Amino acid sequence: MKPAEPPHSRLSSGDRFRWFLQSTAGPASLAGGVVSSAFGTALNMPKEYGPHWEGFGKRYGMRLTGISTGNAMEAGLGALWDENPRYVRLDRGSILARIAFCLKMTVAAQSANKDELGPAYARYIAIVGSNFISNTWRAGSEADAPHAGIRIGLGFAGRAGSNAFEEFWPSIWRRLGKRRGHS
Repeated sequence: MKPAEPPHSRLSSGDRFRWFLQSTAGPASLAGGVVSSAFGTALNMPKEYGPHWEGFGKRYGMRLTGISTGNAMEAGLGALWDENPRYVRLDRGSILARIAFCLKMTVAAQSANKDELGPAYARYIAIVGSNFISNTWRAGSEADAPHAGIRIGLGFAGRAGSNAFEEFWPSIWRRLGKRRGHS
């Protein structure tokens, strides 16, 4: 299935910068950082940061540096191939079709010069590259290839989750609004 909206024309550098800001410091990303950092603090991972508010802050900052590095790479490298990093909702079809589309868009991107989806090369490079680059400033217990591999998997899972949120939240919000209006 194709998205409800046609492929976007070539993104301007301003469009890419706005995507970077929203994806890095927008409400959904910042809330995701709170959940991720709280989970890491509860498990005390990595142990070097400790199970307290200071450790939470270090985990939050570490996540933010990783997200910002990856998003900058995806926005910048995506310009080389005219890849659109933004998720465009399918907004129709069965729930399973929409979930499948969310998963497909985890590894695919729209191109300005094609009426089809293609591999999201910039995303692949950004998720993999930023997780290995971040080994240079991570706590020693997490600064190795196996931990980078785990973070890469979590990066793709996070993108799938973000896509699902963007796909389904507007529909959920509309239904909640209708219920409140009929009460």
